[in-house]
Amino acid sequence: NIVRCPDAEAAEKMLARIDEIRKAGNSIGGVVTCVARNVPAGLGAPVFDKLEADLAKACMSIPAAKGFESGDGFEGTLLTGKDHNDEFYVDPETGATRTKTNRSGGIQGGITNGEDVVIHVAFKPTSTIGQAQQTVTRDGQEVELRGKGRHDPCVLPRAVPMVEAMMALTLVDHVMMQQAQCEMFPNEAEEDQRPNPMGTTARREGGPRHFQEPVAAGPVSQRVDEE
Repeated sequence: NIVRCPDAEAAEKMLARIDEIRKAGNSIGGVVTCVARNVPAGLGAPVFDKLEADLAKACMSIPAAKGFESGDGFEGTLLTGKDHNDEFYVDPETGATRTKTNRSGGIQGGITNGEDVVIHVAFKPTSTIGQAQQTVTRDGQEVELRGKGRHDPCVLPRAVPMVEAMMALTLVDHVMMQQAQCEMFPNEAEEDQRPNPMGTTARREGGPRHFQEPVAAGPVSQRVDEE
């Protein structure tokens, strides 16, 4: 469909709403959701090269972009830490570390965890519309402006491939940085001494790790220093 929505029923509603706005000589905005699958764990950095920060910079450089979210974004602020945290588990088939949910959008601490990378980019309504609006000329004269000619009532269909491209370019940049940084000093530790692999693309040779000593019952304690 021309609105590039994967949900056929929702696409029909979008088309009807856009057409209604167009006939009124107005415009409308919206949100593009982009998902990158099979992204390896470890891309990004904890401070200066956070993956979500670079994704935000890339996507906010697109014309008409006015907002950016990673994972649950602003909706996550309405949850508690217990509800928002993505709990980890070991995949019984691959032996890799996975998360039961993906509220973080595949990025934790600025670094991918191997789950799907999910972002949302908000786009404003088109500025040029067919209805009369008040404005001021360069020499300071107040006038009335009415847009003429062909103008999109909604830029979202055109924005979808641009968001996809920005996601792809940013991920490729981080893959190249990861290779330059980590392949120069390969991990030569024994298999049992390496961290457990993470994500949808990871697989531990031999399956899940088997520990000789059983893990103590109950949750693992974590020290929290408070004043």
